[in-house]
Amino acid sequence: MTPARSTTRLVLIPSYNPGRIVFETVSAALHQWNPVWVIVDGSTDGTAEGLQRIAAVDPALRVIVLTKNMGKGAAVLHGLDLAAQEGYTHALTMDSDGQHPAELIPAFMAASAAHPEAMVLGRPVFEASAPSLRVKGRMISNWWANLETLWVGVDDSLYGFRVYPIEALRSVMRNQPWMRRFDFDPEAVVRMCWHGVRPVNLPAPVKYLRPEEGGVSHFNYLRDNALLTWMHLRLFLEFLLRLPLLLLQRQRRPG
Repeated sequence: MTPARSTTRLVLIPSYNPGRIVFETVSAALHQWNPVWVIVDGSTDGTAEGLQRIAAVDPALRVIVLTKNMGKGAAVLHGLDLAAQEGYTHALTMDSDGQHPAELIPAFMAASAAHPEAMVLGRPVFEASAPSLRVKGRMISNWWANLETLWVGVDDSLYGFRVYPIEALRSVMRNQPWMRRFDFDPEAVVRMCWHGVRPVNLPAPVKYLRPEEGGVSHFNYLRDNALLTWMHLRLFLEFLLRLPLLLLQRQRRPG
């Protein structure tokens, strides 16, 4: 049965050359929520056409096609701008590659409804088969993100299964040119915290699919780790400038 259509919250899935797994991802999301929007970020693998065929017969799905690959953050921002124009207040972002648990969409949306001023962040629960280098490597980014937010309570800075207040995130992104590619997820968390949006953390499993299971990864260890290093250098320098204000905000924070 198709879920009732929400007029305030939507699922937003940025997608770039994910292969056939995207159809399973979108189908799973549609079983849990209505509406679901997919932002096709310049894909060349034919998935845009397949998704458009599904959308033609399922009004719960909307497919927005960008002709040029702009990056994950840019694709999300494009979707947020359109969603704001149509009156949506919150967006749950999830990846198109099958890593994120669609079955938890209702629980994350419920947490967002209970705390509309907050961002609801997934805390990844890894399978034993998860790549050790990826699991251990994210600890570095998480340490820096917690330092940059004065340990306000970010359990994981990189996991992209999360719910954002749309206007707060649009405001953060409009004011600077960063967060447009792989740096989107961790920088969004830090900057949202700086702007007073508190995190609510919920556990969520993460899957690393093998190629024979349809798994596709565009992560490049050298390129993307260099991007994260540059991002945290920028954020740390800005953090030092913001430190007096952040300490004042922390002092005023209840509890």
